[in-house]
Amino acid sequence: MSAVPLRNTKSAASAVRSVSVLGATGSIGDSTMDLLRGARDRFRVEALTANSNVQALAKLAREFGARFAAIADPARLGELKEALAGTRTECGAGESAVIEAAARPADWVMAAVSGAAGLKPALAAVDRGATVALANKECLVCAGDFFMQRAMKAGACILPADSEHNALFQALGSGNRDELVRVIITASGGPFRTWDPADIEQATLAQALKHPNWSMGQKITIDSASMMNKGLEVIEASYLFGLTPDEIDVLVHPQSIVHGMVEFADRSVVAQLGTPDMRIPIAHCLGWPDRIKGPSAKLDLAKVGQLTFEAPDFARFPALRLAYDSLRTGFGATTVYNAANEIAVAAFIGGKIRFGAIARLVEATLDAWIRASNLSPLKSADDAIAIDHNARNVAATLLPQIALKAS
Repeated sequence: MSAVPLRNTKSAASAVRSVSVLGATGSIGDSTMDLLRGARDRFRVEALTANSNVQALAKLAREFGARFAAIADPARLGELKEALAGTRTECGAGESAVIEAAARPADWVMAAVSGAAGLKPALAAVDRGATVALANKECLVCAGDFFMQRAMKAGACILPADSEHNALFQALGSGNRDELVRVIITASGGPFRTWDPADIEQATLAQALKHPNWSMGQKITIDSASMMNKGLEVIEASYLFGLTPDEIDVLVHPQSIVHGMVEFADRSVVAQLGTPDMRIPIAHCLGWPDRIKGPSAKLDLAKVGQLTFEAPDFARFPALRLAYDSLRTGFGATTVYNAANEIAVAAFIGGKIRFGAIARLVEATLDAWIRASNLSPLKSADDAIAIDHNARNVAATLLPQIALKAS
């Protein structure tokens, strides 16, 4: 039985739901708070966390009457206490405080802390059997098997908050697991979809950040340009829904209207459509198993005019091929894939490598990791974090030679 419920069941009651938002000041957190703002009669905020933005966190805690607020930077506790003076909001700082926020008795938790730092807080919510809306890729990419096993053992409900995985979740409700043939994750193709490979190699930071459809943070926008984000989504889908790599396809869809499709044994294909707005999948998770009214724009297909699709170009975007390779390898390889990419993207932003070198550094790190016989099953969050840390060191060591190589 999966920790991801594959058939929706309408709720029997409409009691006020308590919620916690981990990463409340980030882009996903901002969308979540916007939805909560529009449905105050249905939700009560238990806890909020942020990485270092004390003033934004305190403002949200005051606005929503949060019972607990945690800042990840331990040096900012005094500042947070001062900002929340005169309120009933308890304060905490550091990793332990963020974990405490996740462990507090909220019915529903948005897990949107980015990076490996989000793993332990998400597990704290999972271990008490909460409903967890998962927007942190690292929980699954770095520790997918372990994370989902913990969720099943605790009776936690995992709801995918990413647009593509949420689309698959909704479409999967149309059939049973044994009727499934494949899932199809769509990709916009990013800003370099039609570029010549030689031009992609030399792409600038400004060009990589010009996503044609989505407004996102810097890291994920660059990942979209390389299609590394789609590779991460393939890995996530495998762990979330218990799929083999051969049951997951990627289809380039420049309009970003169809977010995911599921094909069943009778050859029916069920798709989820919507405007490119992260509030749509988040609203689905927030209201599940019911639906809440969302503020997103109505989808006008007549105005869109046409929907087009094309096969992904693995030669133009090798990052996608590497995702499938790491998933098939297993034993922490997906953790290495993600860690090396983070080092590579930071190097690209810092002007140390060309855009085309991002995938080459990831591939070199994976090859070095496998040659060193470092493959072993993950048994804990600490195992995943250790592999993540070590892989970053390997990638950093390989970085100078990759930077010197021509495409």
